Amino acid sequence: MSRIIAIANHKGGVGKTTAVASIGAALANRGYKVLLVDLDAQANLTASLPYPEDGRTIYHALRNREQLPIIKVRDNLDLTPSSLDLAGVELQLSGAMSREFILKDLLEPVGSSYDFILLDCPPSLGLIAVNAFVASTDVIIPLTAEALPAKGLTMINEVLDMVKKRLNPTLSLTGIVLSRWAGRKLNKMVEESLRANYGALLFETKIRENIAIAEAPLSKEDIFSYNRDSNGAKDYAALTDEILSRLEK
Repeated sequence: MSRIIAIANHKGGVGKTTAVASIGAALANRGYKVLLVDLDAQANLTASLPYPEDGRTIYHALRNREQLPIIKVRDNLDLTPSSLDLAGVELQLSGAMSREFILKDLLEPVGSSYDFILLDCPPSLGLIAVNAFVASTDVIIPLTAEALPAKGLTMINEVLDMVKKRLNPTLSLTGIVLSRWAGRKLNKMVEESLRANYGALLFETKIRENIAIAEAPLSKEDIFSYNRDSNGAKDYAALTDEILSRLEK
């Protein structure tokens, strides 16, 4: 069965979707079979990748508990797309039986086909995020090295602890990664604070501010296809190596 990794943060603008696309592409480049699942109603991951639309998205699968739509992006890389319809699905599923396990049930039939499944979680800690945590083996939290995003770690950790205690005892927080790193004084102060509080959970690799990271989705390319020599490509390659090293332990 695959490792299912939720890339999650209830604050937007921290590089969550970029991390999913870039880590997924790095794994696919290494020969791993990867499925990306867009769980965000903004559908930024879906919009950043080239794929033939067939009308069905993760919304239809969650609402009707029907087979996941899976679309080939390129060799070793597939996508379950999202759409704006997903914005209303939490209300529609609020009274459903075993509602926290819907995504887990949908992923089980395809799990053996992939080495890794990466979940692009919504910027909230609602029902969809809980579904992602219940379905996952691992969680990675992207974070900007700023004061307010760092404070939000307490809330997401409380939700992860609750899910692990009540719904998914095997869930593991694999690490926290700093994105949009610029080496400013504030960045360094926040990093020092995070290392003091979270120790080895904070990845050594930091994702530097890099214009290529912002440009790649506009061209519907991953960072490696867009500019393999950019700092963004180098940083995500290094981060992927670090993730693989942790998962092997």
